[in-house]
Amino acid sequence: MSKIIGIDLGTTNSCVAVME
Repeated sequence: MSKIIGIDLGTTNSCVAVME
């Protein structure tokens, strides 16, 4: 997951929102 977050900061927000 960390790799994806580092690659796309914008996508990170979406992933974090979904995870939470």
